Amino acid sequence: MSLRLVRAVAEVENADELHLGRLLILLRSADERKTTAATKAKAIEGITKLAKLDFLLRYPTCLERALVKLGKGAQALAIEPRERTSVETKMIRFRYGPWDSRYRRWLGLLSARGLVALNLEGNTVEIGLTDAGRSLADTFRTDTHFGQLKDRSDLIVKAVGAMTAMRLKEFVYEAVPEIVNMRWGEEITP
Repeated sequence: MSLRLVRAVAEVENADELHLGRLLILLRSADERKTTAATKAKAIEGITKLAKLDFLLRYPTCLERALVKLGKGAQALAIEPRERTSVETKMIRFRYGPWDSRYRRWLGLLSARGLVALNLEGNTVEIGLTDAGRSLADTFRTDTHFGQLKDRSDLIVKAVGAMTAMRLKEFVYEAVPEIVNMRWGEEITP
């Protein structure tokens, strides 16, 4: 592997735009399942819940295991052979399960760009798309390059989106039990 390729991969991983686009697509999947303006304003309740949903999106082999655990067909995933041996980006084991330290940054960037609305209810950050966020997410979702992300986001939200953040965390531990025994701060490489 050439050094140029390694640098290119590192640049992509550190490009916030890649992650912001993925989160918009995921948020839109959650948003579409809500029926009122009040429920859309809190399409995802909590950064921890967002992280768990995004974990399943970023790690398709873990999503496959979760779907099997739920008794749902995993063939809709159409996991490509390369996805079984590589990881799109790193996540670490944290107190609340799979976590990426950049979620607060990404939500701040999305909010500053007027794409999401954040509301604090007690200790929970409620995350909802703005009209501009919906519009941009819909643009991504109709682009063939993002088709797989859209389909998987829809599948994730349908399968586990109704779970509370705590139940979702517990479910991820049930579906991917090796995470439980990892040390905090250890990189997850399923």
